[in-house]
Amino acid sequence: MSHRPKIAVWKQSSCDGCQLSLLDCEDELLAVLGAVDLAYFPEATSTEKKGPYDVSLVEGSITMPHDVERIKKIRAESKVLVTIGACATSGGIQALRNFRNHAEMMAIVYARPDYIQSLATSTPIADHVPVDYELRGCPISKEQLLEVLTALVNGRSPRLPRHPVCLECKIKGHVCVMVAHQTPCLGPVTHAGCGALCPGYSRGCYGCFGPSDDPKTSPLAKRFLAQGVPAEQVGRLFLTFNANAPPFKAEGLLHGGVESKSAPPTNGGK
Repeated sequence: MSHRPKIAVWKQSSCDGCQLSLLDCEDELLAVLGAVDLAYFPEATSTEKKGPYDVSLVEGSITMPHDVERIKKIRAESKVLVTIGACATSGGIQALRNFRNHAEMMAIVYARPDYIQSLATSTPIADHVPVDYELRGCPISKEQLLEVLTALVNGRSPRLPRHPVCLECKIKGHVCVMVAHQTPCLGPVTHAGCGALCPGYSRGCYGCFGPSDDPKTSPLAKRFLAQGVPAEQVGRLFLTFNANAPPFKAEGLLHGGVESKSAPPTNGGK
C-alpha cells in the first residue's frame, strides 16, 4: 500500500486479550502506529473515523443476534479482514455452549434470562463472512500480529507458520513431555505460533492455537488412551479453547468430552 493504510480494530464477543496483544508490542508500537492510520480502536483511542478501511482486525465470536449484522457491515467496509484469536477463528471457549441445552444454561446463570438476547451457538467469523487471514491463539502471538501488519503495509502476503507445535519444540531443543514424562500433549496436532510455551515449562500443549493443517487427532487420542488417560479426559483435552474447530470437536465428542445434546447447526444456520 502506497499510503498509510487505514486500520480498524473491532471487538465481538471476547475478553479483549487479543486486542491487547497490539498494545503489548511495546518497542514496536510507535513504529506500527507511525506506519498506519489508526481509524478505530476503542481499546486504545477515542478517535473514530468512518470507513472504508484498508484493514480490519476482528476479535471475538458471533454469539449475539446483532453480531451477525455487525460483522457483515464490517466486512463490507473492509478491503482486508483479519480475524484474531481463538474466539474469532473457531468460536472460542464459549463455543462449549454449542454442546449443551442453551435455554437450561441461561436459566442457571441468569436470574432473568428473558432479558438476555443470545444465540444458542458461538461461531467463528468465517461462518458468516469471507475472511482474508486468520491469526490463531488464546491470545494471539504479537510476533504474528506484527508480521501481518508489516506485510500488509508493504503490500506483500503475510508469512505465517503452517507446521505444528512439535516442530517449535524441536527448534527450541525442548525435551518431549510425551516421551519423557508421559504427559498428554496436543502439540502434534496444534498450529504453531506460541513458541512451544507450555512444553518449554514441562507442561503439555493445551491446543490454544487450534488444529494444525491436516491434524492426525485419532492416532494421538489412541496414544493418550494407551498411556492410561481416561476416555472422558481425552475428550476434554480437545474441547477447550478451540472446541468448535471441526477436528478437535469431532475427536472430543467421540471420546465423551461433553454430554452431547441435539445441537443446532454450528455454522450460524447458513
